[in-house]
Amino acid sequence: MASGAFRIWNRFIRFLKTWTLPLGMFAGVGIYLMFHYIPLLSPLKVLAKGAEDYVMPLMVFIQLFTTFCKVNPREMRICRWHIVMISVQLACCLAVALPIHFFPDFKYGIVEQGALVCLIVPTGTAAAVMTGRLGGNETTLTTYTILSNLVAAVMIPSVFPLVEMQSAGSFGHQFLLILRHVFPLLIIPFLMVWALREFLPKAHAVVVRLCGNLAFYLWGISLIIAIGLTLRSVVNSHFDPHVMWMLALSALVACAWQFGIGKFVGRRCNDYISCGQGFGQKNTILAIWVSYTYLTPVISVAPSCYIVWQNIVNSWQLWRKGRAART
Repeated sequence: MASGAFRIWNRFIRFLKTWTLPLGMFAGVGIYLMFHYIPLLSPLKVLAKGAEDYVMPLMVFIQLFTTFCKVNPREMRICRWHIVMISVQLACCLAVALPIHFFPDFKYGIVEQGALVCLIVPTGTAAAVMTGRLGGNETTLTTYTILSNLVAAVMIPSVFPLVEMQSAGSFGHQFLLILRHVFPLLIIPFLMVWALREFLPKAHAVVVRLCGNLAFYLWGISLIIAIGLTLRSVVNSHFDPHVMWMLALSALVACAWQFGIGKFVGRRCNDYISCGQGFGQKNTILAIWVSYTYLTPVISVAPSCYIVWQNIVNSWQLWRKGRAART
């Protein structure tokens, strides 16, 4: 009987590992609907602000810390696909930004800006987690994640004035704003792990052994919160639904393009999984922030929908990997 219960438990855990992302997405929708339609939960709505400002960044920090623990900094090298993908990203951003700049009266300029936000933001902090789950090279992906964030800190304040001439502040001021947003979540956990590995190797080994897949499950919880906040922002928006659908479509096109070109380049550089995740999985929280800061709040619908699209891709990849493992 005990062995039967153990098999059922293992089957349940395997189910959770395979379907964590879609379950998280459905849970996020369900929790939003509960808060929206059940009056008794109204006093708890204030917790949403705390989740957005404190819980999400903390979870991302822990995810990165546990993920970086599995990477040896001495093995980190800039490789060919890093340079190729940074160049492709810059070319894509300019291809979208320049027409907006020279044709400011274009009817769907706001939709182009939504696509630009999805293209210009760096690799998501959870990309290394997904790369590890899919069996990719976490070291090359971590290197690209750091490089991508530093490049974005220069690219965003350089490109956005082309599409929004009212962006306040000098280049140096805008550069520091972006860097200040990126640094605590990305660089500090990396430096902490490096110090832990160098000065407390036994403690580092304990963290690696105990954390295991913690980063992945924390990402699942973060996804629940992100989906709930995304749905809230879409429902509370007062813009034309046609514009919302066009922004969602622009995010879908950007997502398909970035995952597709990432896989294409990665296959030729013998790093198929890492390159695809590095170019396709975006820091959507940063994307929403820059939409509000530099452009207009309605554009945040595009990166909000990108959360859904990229996690549908990730869910499909996990399902496919799980099916291949069982055959």
